[in-house]
Amino acid sequence: MTRFIAEIDIMPLDALLDPQGKAVLTGLAALHLNHVNDVRVGKHIRLRLEAADRAEAEALTAKACRELLANLVMESYVFRVHEDQ
Repeated sequence: MTRFIAEIDIMPLDALLDPQGKAVLTGLAALHLNHVNDVRVGKHIRLRLEAADRAEAEALTAKACRELLANLVMESYVFRVHEDQ
Protein backbone atom coordinates (compact mmCIF):
# COMPACT_ATOMS: atom_id res chain seq x y z
CA MET A 1 0.00 0.00 0.00
CA THR A 2 1.15 3.52 -0.81
CA ARG A 3 0.23 6.63 1.15
CA PHE A 4 -1.45 9.44 -0.75
CA ILE A 5 -2.76 12.91 -0.05
CA ALA A 6 -5.95 14.09 -1.72
CA GLU A 7 -6.49 17.86 -1.92
CA ILE A 8 -10.19 18.59 -2.50
CA ASP A 9 -11.80 21.94 -3.34
CA ILE A 10 -15.57 22.21 -2.99
CA MET A 11 -17.33 25.32 -4.28
CA PRO A 12 -20.94 26.46 -4.60
CA LEU A 13 -22.28 26.12 -8.13
CA ASP A 14 -21.91 29.33 -10.14
CA ALA A 15 -25.66 29.50 -10.78
CA LEU A 16 -26.44 29.63 -7.05
CA LEU A 17 -26.32 32.57 -4.68
CA ASP A 18 -23.37 32.46 -2.27
CA PRO A 19 -24.36 34.37 0.91
CA GLN A 20 -20.93 33.89 2.51
CA GLY A 21 -19.27 35.24 -0.60
CA LYS A 22 -21.55 38.29 -0.59
CA ALA A 23 -20.76 38.93 3.09
CA VAL A 24 -17.02 38.79 2.36
CA LEU A 25 -17.47 41.10 -0.65
CA THR A 26 -19.29 43.61 1.58
CA GLY A 27 -16.51 43.39 4.17
CA LEU A 28 -13.86 43.98 1.51
CA ALA A 29 -15.73 47.06 0.29
CA ALA A 30 -15.81 48.36 3.89
CA LEU A 31 -12.01 48.04 3.86
CA HIS A 32 -11.94 50.10 0.64
CA LEU A 33 -10.87 47.06 -1.42
CA ASN A 34 -13.27 48.01 -4.19
CA HIS A 35 -11.41 46.31 -7.03
CA VAL A 36 -12.81 42.92 -6.01
CA ASN A 37 -15.90 42.18 -8.12
CA ASP A 38 -17.02 38.80 -6.84
CA VAL A 39 -16.24 36.37 -4.02
CA ARG A 40 -17.17 32.70 -3.76
CA VAL A 41 -16.52 30.88 -0.49
CA GLY A 42 -15.93 27.14 -0.50
CA LYS A 43 -14.11 24.41 1.40
CA HIS A 44 -10.67 22.89 1.09
CA ILE A 45 -10.30 19.36 2.47
CA ARG A 46 -7.12 17.28 2.72
CA LEU A 47 -7.35 13.51 3.08
CA ARG A 48 -4.47 11.21 3.87
CA LEU A 49 -5.21 7.73 2.62
CA GLU A 50 -3.60 4.45 1.66
CA ALA A 51 -4.25 2.74 -1.65
CA ALA A 52 -2.62 0.21 -3.96
CA ASP A 53 -1.96 2.92 -6.58
CA ARG A 54 -2.94 6.43 -7.70
CA ALA A 55 -5.98 5.18 -9.63
CA GLU A 56 -7.40 3.55 -6.52
CA ALA A 57 -6.65 6.65 -4.43
CA GLU A 58 -8.48 8.78 -6.99
CA ALA A 59 -11.46 6.40 -7.02
CA LEU A 60 -11.66 6.48 -3.21
CA THR A 61 -11.45 10.28 -3.21
CA ALA A 62 -14.16 10.61 -5.85
CA LYS A 63 -16.43 8.30 -3.85
CA ALA A 64 -15.88 10.35 -0.68
CA CYS A 65 -16.71 13.55 -2.58
CA ARG A 66 -19.84 12.17 -4.26
CA GLU A 67 -21.26 10.37 -1.25
CA LEU A 68 -20.29 12.58 1.69
CA LEU A 69 -18.16 15.68 1.24
CA ALA A 70 -20.00 17.59 -1.51
CA ASN A 71 -23.70 18.30 -1.88
CA LEU A 72 -23.90 17.79 -5.64
CA VAL A 73 -27.21 19.67 -5.86
CA MET A 74 -25.48 22.86 -4.72
CA GLU A 75 -21.72 22.28 -5.01
CA SER A 76 -19.04 21.12 -7.41
CA TYR A 77 -15.69 19.61 -6.54
CA VAL A 78 -12.24 19.09 -7.98
CA PHE A 79 -9.38 17.15 -6.45
CA ARG A 80 -5.71 16.35 -6.91
CA VAL A 81 -4.08 13.20 -5.56
CA HIS A 82 -0.34 12.88 -4.98
CA GLU A 83 1.94 10.55 -3.08
CA ASP A 84 2.60 11.44 0.53
CA GLN A 85 6.28 12.24 1.05
